[in-house]
Amino acid sequence: MIYDVMKFFKNLDNKDIRILTGIEVGMKHYKWVPLEEIVKYTKIPSDELFYRLDNLVKEDVVIGTRTPYEGYHIYFNGYDTLALNALVKRGSISAIGDEIGYGKESVVHEGIKEPELAIEEPISVVIKFHREGISSFKSVKRIRDHLVDREHYSWVYASRLSARREYEVLTNLYPDVSVPEPVDQNRNAVVMHFAKGSELTKTKLLEPDWFFNEIIQQIKNSYSLGIIHADLSEYNIFVHPEGVEIIDWPQYITPEHPHAAELLKRDVSNVLTYFNRKYKVNRDLYNIIEYIKNG
Repeated sequence: MIYDVMKFFKNLDNKDIRILTGIEVGMKHYKWVPLEEIVKYTKIPSDELFYRLDNLVKEDVVIGTRTPYEGYHIYFNGYDTLALNALVKRGSISAIGDEIGYGKESVVHEGIKEPELAIEEPISVVIKFHREGISSFKSVKRIRDHLVDREHYSWVYASRLSARREYEVLTNLYPDVSVPEPVDQNRNAVVMHFAKGSELTKTKLLEPDWFFNEIIQQIKNSYSLGIIHADLSEYNIFVHPEGVEIIDWPQYITPEHPHAAELLKRDVSNVLTYFNRKYKVNRDLYNIIEYIKNG
């Protein structure tokens, strides 16, 4: 849990970070990183290393085993710790606050980023910690392009790929498509500005046709940039007086994907079904798809 990491994080020092980084590096080659490899990487005297590893295990930041040999690895608490340390050092965040969202494969917290100028107000940001592996292995791997042909990998590494993928697509889409402005990414964490407005499902729309058109326009804009959301529904759309914002992009695909037509149709159908059910908005699905592709 991020709250556990936050309590421990303030007591970390550079040697603890070096140990966690050494284990992270070793996990590229070992399921359980042998103690000797950690000693080689950290160059910390054995007695001190044993003491620090014991503390890290007690704090659930590191997991250890004695069989078939003494070895260690990190799971999400350790990975979150490394991500937060890097983001703080880069000035991308200066504080982390309450949990504001929890999904199938992510945990979202509010945060603060210090402004570039001292006279400006601190900037509110979102920190999204990817958690691939909360869903089953087979279902995640089946629909995630970034995991294809990777038979052996850890869930923390899979989450790193997912986070990098989301940050990269947000960078490519913003500002031509209404998405949260990306700030930074490290390991499994993405920092971005808050989505404007409120969740579509929690908002009573006075002009549903206008908002529906705005959503379709954003789908069209992203398609023109070679991006299909591939998991769009009423649950990842925010609305505000000036328009809409679409969130949750790590599963995006390109129009060249073998299932692109099917997934684009599903995205549009999900939105159309919601607006038809709640607001009686009635449009032709195939005309909309034609507009997105060629309009």
